Amino acid sequence: MTQPSRPPRTPPTATYRLQLQPEFPFSAAERAVPHLAALGVSHLHLSPVLESVPHSTHGYDVVDHAVVRAELGGERGLRALAGTARSHGLGLIVDIVPNHMAVPAPVSLNGPLWAVLRDGPASPYARWFDIDWDGGHGGRLLLPVLGGRLGEEARHLRVEDGVLRYHEHAFPLRPGTEQLPLARLLDAQWYRLAWWRLARSELNYRRFFTISELIGVRVEDPGVFEATHGTLLRLVREGVIDGLRVDHPDGLVDPGRYLDRLHEGTGGRWTVVEKILTGEERLPDGWACAGTTGYDALRRIDALFVCPQGAGRLFAHYRDFVTPLADEGGDWDETVRRAAYEVVTHDLAAEVERLVRTAARIGERLPWPGDHAPWALREAIRELLVRLPVYRPYPDADRAEHDAAMLDAAAARARTAFRVPEEARAVDLIRDLAAGHLGSGAGTDGSDSASADPDVADPDVADFAARFAQTASALRAKSVEDTAFYRYPVLLSACEVGGDPGEPALGPAAFHAYCARVQRDWPATGTVLSTHDTKRSADVRARIAVLSECPDRWRDVLGAVAGGPGGQPAEGAEPADPMVSWLAWQTVFGLGGAPGDGPPADHAGRVTQAVLKAVREAGLRTSWTEQDTEYEDAVAEFVRGGPCGPAADPLAALHAELAPYVRANVLGAALLHLTMPGVPDVYQGTEREYQALVDPDNRRPARFRPELLAELDGGAAPRDLSGEKLRLTAAALRLRREHPEWFGAAASYEPLPAAGPAAEHCVAFCRGARVVTVATRLSLRLAETGGWWDTVLRLPPGGPWRELLTGREYGGTSLLRKSSGEGGTAVRLSELLAVSPVALFVAE
Repeated sequence: MTQPSRPPRTPPTATYRLQLQPEFPFSAAERAVPHLAALGVSHLHLSPVLESVPHSTHGYDVVDHAVVRAELGGERGLRALAGTARSHGLGLIVDIVPNHMAVPAPVSLNGPLWAVLRDGPASPYARWFDIDWDGGHGGRLLLPVLGGRLGEEARHLRVEDGVLRYHEHAFPLRPGTEQLPLARLLDAQWYRLAWWRLARSELNYRRFFTISELIGVRVEDPGVFEATHGTLLRLVREGVIDGLRVDHPDGLVDPGRYLDRLHEGTGGRWTVVEKILTGEERLPDGWACAGTTGYDALRRIDALFVCPQGAGRLFAHYRDFVTPLADEGGDWDETVRRAAYEVVTHDLAAEVERLVRTAARIGERLPWPGDHAPWALREAIRELLVRLPVYRPYPDADRAEHDAAMLDAAAARARTAFRVPEEARAVDLIRDLAAGHLGSGAGTDGSDSASADPDVADPDVADFAARFAQTASALRAKSVEDTAFYRYPVLLSACEVGGDPGEPALGPAAFHAYCARVQRDWPATGTVLSTHDTKRSADVRARIAVLSECPDRWRDVLGAVAGGPGGQPAEGAEPADPMVSWLAWQTVFGLGGAPGDGPPADHAGRVTQAVLKAVREAGLRTSWTEQDTEYEDAVAEFVRGGPCGPAADPLAALHAELAPYVRANVLGAALLHLTMPGVPDVYQGTEREYQALVDPDNRRPARFRPELLAELDGGAAPRDLSGEKLRLTAAALRLRREHPEWFGAAASYEPLPAAGPAAEHCVAFCRGARVVTVATRLSLRLAETGGWWDTVLRLPPGGPWRELLTGREYGGTSLLRKSSGEGGTAVRLSELLAVSPVALFVAE
């Protein structure tokens, strides 16, 4: 087979994400290559390609790192895809999963784990997995796979063909135990089969978040790194793979050191990490990567299209409609705090107990502060974890001072949870251990403390710091992304990965400051608007964001269809509860209105599935592990009869009324994403209008329409918003590919402020002194205040400037008027944006 040539080590100009699965294997991706090359991307971005659990639709449940997934076409299929891509000028970026592997059924699919279950700590593979063999269970690994208690399920256990079987599960037997009676045989294994509910408090292996079916992998061990990365690094060296996306680096012991090793192994290939930055948090400077996968960019773009005043009024209407308690969606900070306490005491109880055991061992060896009761250590760990403002601290030297100050601030608040000040000293020990050292040398009350010799390395201290950070990231993800976001559905577009529903709006100045920082510090970082993990696609969020500009109109429509204060819901639209009603109606509006008015035929099923997932994640009335089937049936019936039934007709009128402003948001967000600093990642199908809800809805096999792009290239005008978005996307992507120097590390980023009464509605910037992006924000409010009036935008010196979407040239036309002062020519925005709410200029 022809070997792809090794490409130059340059960053992509743009990537296109393909979600591989058995229904969309390498061969399907290969057929899409000509269209994606014509679209203008430089690289295909593939979801994980290594062997995973059979029929997996995502590939993050890896079972074998040595081989490329057979269901996708194996290594031969991957090489064929790489060859076809290369012949069209495209490279491959591959998603890798270093943090965890699957605990599949049967376990034999995961060979290393099978060996550990058979041979215990003596297995050469025992170093692969983060197992606490001393964490109870008689030195055995807990496997919470039984549907009930062992005594109730024993009748389903049997030894057959030398293995222990339970329904679809199969487990190896410790050599020499095959002939024992069942009870003795079970006790003699290196694992303990247990009721699945025991995982919450008794699990003794690290997992991915709270998913017991995904076991943590110790890639910090050089041998484990080599074994789990060997195939991928070989494919990089052979030119099949050109770059990497690293899944969940926060789960690793030391992400910085891991990235150093990966950087060395790939020869410095372009690599981005799925790191969620909170607020103004910065990526550690020392990380050997190009930047993040782009959720930080997503938040800034989305927030531009949210009206701050309208968002506040929308919250007032939400509060009147839902009447939530403060910690159940009535106040963002209180909602996050309660969710964090619930997760840290319930879902992550086993992880906390491991930290307690480690801290207790360390405390027994320290001359100060010593004598900490386990309950005090447990309380200190929980209180410090829930008060961290970011996903986790890091041991990196360039972050040490910053993270120490962050831990100090969190510790000061954590101490207030203790009634007895002396008992609050447990917080000081936990703070120091979380920072990776034995003692601070001084008590918080000013007293001297006898800390242990800082030069003496203590493996327990290193272990505690690593496990604390890993638990912190799991807590943040589960309590904020997967709980609080679903309990605070005020403006659903703000409830997105990396977002801040408590502060959903940002102005142009904040956006420009972010872009300037990215261009300076991480010019090849990734940027995204939609991913396989976003809870709603960018176009759904763009629609919903318009509601922040017309909160009273939303209140009136919601009152008509769902029954507001003093009103009655329409027939067939009786809600299961007010919060579900608010969430479901807003979801359907985001999809485009009533059935038949845009959404596909399976509208009701998709919305029902998404709303049921939302109420389970919220965990207020039902959950994944404690399902209230009667309540869930009521929710499903409400969705089908209300938002997805005849009662939804008024939404169609609202959608039609707001269509021009939705258009401005959709096109504006897309253009900003494609031309701002960083490397844009286009999720499959989003080059056109793309309406998708939370997974699995957004992971459906990709569908392409190359004939639509061909029509536009042939001179046809766009038929609709979807066509306009396709034309814009192709124009921007092709421009980036043809002139990477205008957008890359050596390029410039210059904000272009408008001047006039409507200046805040214009977001404009210049890239590389040759490209100008212009987008309209808050277009409904702009229309309500009379439009642009005499607001102007000054183009940079040079030109003439050609607008790519319309072909018009600017320089001496009636659209220009001479400006006073230095610089280029001032353009009337009322004329410039008369046809489209966006513009993309190139200096000829």
